[in-house]
Amino acid sequence: MMAEKQRKQRLVVGISGASGAIYGIRLLEVLQETPIETHLVISKAAQITIAQETDYSLKDVQKLADRHYPHGDIAAPVSSGSFLTMGMIIAPCSVSSLAAIATGISGNLLTRAADVMLKERRRLVLMVRETPLHTVHLRHLVTLSEMGAIIAPPVPAFYNAPRNIEELVTHTVGRVLDLFDIDTKKLRRWEGSTKNAAT
Repeated sequence: MMAEKQRKQRLVVGISGASGAIYGIRLLEVLQETPIETHLVISKAAQITIAQETDYSLKDVQKLADRHYPHGDIAAPVSSGSFLTMGMIIAPCSVSSLAAIATGISGNLLTRAADVMLKERRRLVLMVRETPLHTVHLRHLVTLSEMGAIIAPPVPAFYNAPRNIEELVTHTVGRVLDLFDIDTKKLRRWEGSTKNAAT
């Protein structure tokens, strides 16, 4: 009897229109060095942000993923719970997308794919990029946390003495991928202070 072929692991990556498109782009770049199959959805607002904040074209970003889908393609595979995935990361996640997901509004493929993760009890990680936050934002965050989503704002770490923005971004992406047990080998992990504590 032939052994059953091992199913390839898939991860959905969403990029919404918040500032910080580089987080989603770097996430895709790092995942290219892993066996994970990536499925990408970019919102219309994110296309504007990518052009404004980076030197990447839309096609450049799409080529980083194994598969990509139009924002309005509600019939795409990632819109169905029967399409098996590890989960989804939205990097960055705008408060507009946050609100739609928290209230169950699936008006586009990005929010529909996120809704699938919640209903199927798969991991949904939201790199919410907004500050300051008002009460409605905070209520949406609590709602999603209670539903099982992980709220992971892209907060930079400084204990590893980053030398540039790229290192800050890569470390944050690595920490988010840790949530899926994907070790990129690209981040410097905390192993205790190397300096004597003040007495």
